[in-house]
Amino acid sequence: MYRSSSLTRRTPLGRWGLAAGVLALSAVALTGCGLQPSTSYVPALGPGSITPLDGAEGVELTVTSKSFTEQLLLGKIAVLAGTAAGFDVTDLSNLPGSQPTRELLLSGQADVLWEYTGTAWLTYLGQEESISDQDEMWQAVHDLDIDNGLTWGTPAPMNNTFAMAVRSEAVVELGGITTMSELAALPVEDRTFCVEAEFNSRPDGMNPMLARYGLERGAADGVPDSNIGIYDTGAIYSATDDGACNFGEVFTTDGRLDALDLIVLVDDLAFFPAYNVAPVFFTETIEAHPGLEEIFAEISPKLTDEVLRGLNRQVDVDGDEPADVAYAWMIEEGFITDPTS
Repeated sequence: MYRSSSLTRRTPLGRWGLAAGVLALSAVALTGCGLQPSTSYVPALGPGSITPLDGAEGVELTVTSKSFTEQLLLGKIAVLAGTAAGFDVTDLSNLPGSQPTRELLLSGQADVLWEYTGTAWLTYLGQEESISDQDEMWQAVHDLDIDNGLTWGTPAPMNNTFAMAVRSEAVVELGGITTMSELAALPVEDRTFCVEAEFNSRPDGMNPMLARYGLERGAADGVPDSNIGIYDTGAIYSATDDGACNFGEVFTTDGRLDALDLIVLVDDLAFFPAYNVAPVFFTETIEAHPGLEEIFAEISPKLTDEVLRGLNRQVDVDGDEPADVAYAWMIEEGFITDPTS
């Protein structure tokens, strides 16, 4: 998931210049990776609990998303939902970076994006104080983004925030640890961490996290610098599982948590900001088609941490296509049907 230390707010580009620039950037990125455009594959579907909305026929609806696994899945879910609702859907998912998707939505070149509350609050809206309460965070970004012409829909339970995880085999060895408050009771030599470079230095990262839990970075009786290893994001999961450290910095909906049987410690002092996902709409779109917001409000409650870990795992571990995984889940939940069965 995109995590930026930048707290600056950017101004939207011109309507047509932005669209051309983003599409060109997307085309280059896709070509360079040898992938097909995201518009090339959308499975055929039939109506389920989502049925065509009055006035949707012939109306264009553009969906966008970022380019990492979870966003690809959510983007395809949005594409399938919009198609089932009767819109002519343009799929602009799989864009590299958070800012291009945000700019498309702000300009009205996209109509809907699944976005994270913490990303909007800290990165787009320029707020420096994080909010750990999930309802409070959603309300805060909702209220600020209204003035930007964006409307935040019903948030999902899934909260893809930072966390510290421990390999399951080490839990007993470490005294049955389940919460982050228990880190302070461990011997110094057991307080070992694998983190990415950004988290190690960001103002809401490693040092303030340790301080919140009563541990001083660099202190002999706290967490010595030699106890902290810096890794690429993906390597943290395997390093933690292999025992290179006892505690690895992870994201709470990553499919590798289940695949490697890593146990997430409870953030019992509520240090990490909320990163719940919610559909964000170009306000003019849902003013014209209010039923669209209601459809996404039916989908959101089904998107839990456990569900997203399972879906992400199917892509990242099992190698399945995001569109196929999203399609199967939408059918399983009864939102759509398979017209060939």
